[in-house]
Amino acid sequence: MNDRPIGIFDSGMGGFTVMRKVIDRLPDESVIYLGDNARGPFGPRDLAEVRGFALQIASYLEDLGVKLIVIACNSASAAGLLDVQRRCRVPVIGVIEPGARGAVQATVNRRIGVIGTEVTVRSRVYPRAIHALDAGARVFSRACPTLVERVERGEVSGDEVEREVRDYLAPLLRKGIDTLILGCTHYPLLQPLIARVAGEGVVLINSAEEVAREVEEKLMRRGHLRSSQASPRHRFLFTGDTEQALRLGRMFLGPEVAEVERVFLE
Repeated sequence: MNDRPIGIFDSGMGGFTVMRKVIDRLPDESVIYLGDNARGPFGPRDLAEVRGFALQIASYLEDLGVKLIVIACNSASAAGLLDVQRRCRVPVIGVIEPGARGAVQATVNRRIGVIGTEVTVRSRVYPRAIHALDAGARVFSRACPTLVERVERGEVSGDEVEREVRDYLAPLLRKGIDTLILGCTHYPLLQPLIARVAGEGVVLINSAEEVAREVEEKLMRRGHLRSSQASPRHRFLFTGDTEQALRLGRMFLGPEVAEVERVFLE
């Protein structure tokens, strides 16, 4: 048994979609969430820069004593998962492979769409992960650079957002996709809108559920599930605006976000 917390990080609020699934599946576990909203979004940045951010944040969480780290950010997973896994002493889970696995299992016509940040799409990490599972699948990717900023402002509905989603999805829908990977952890917060635009014939893949299952399995195999009978304690750390993080955290995650702490990464 291991009563240390799980560490989860993202460039901002999007990782709340992963944390929600983790604490729903493992309600006894404590979580430290770190949102790097002072430097996010990561999507428009250079891959090497995002890799550096991921290494720095993972090291910070290790110093806080976490027992496992989830990179709940597609951009950071695409840019730095392998480097973070090599550097860290604790297990590190990303969000790319679980999403690719879910898409390959869901598709019928083997035409898979991916929407993500510029870093994620530019890295071609999803096509590689999908083709490792099904070399004959066709993958069509589209960067959606404005959607993360919409979510970070709490704009998850309305005519303007819907217009942007329609513009982004149109080329993918014309390709005849039957499966769409939400290749950014912010996008599930827009899922009802994306589902309406994509239509009933397209299955949406949100990797958060698969990530939560992987976290549980890894902790169980290591004998590291929490043993304490006391209520779990969640901490929410942000590098930027804490008032906005508190407001959106309560909106996107729920009452678990009682307090937000400001932290400074060297």
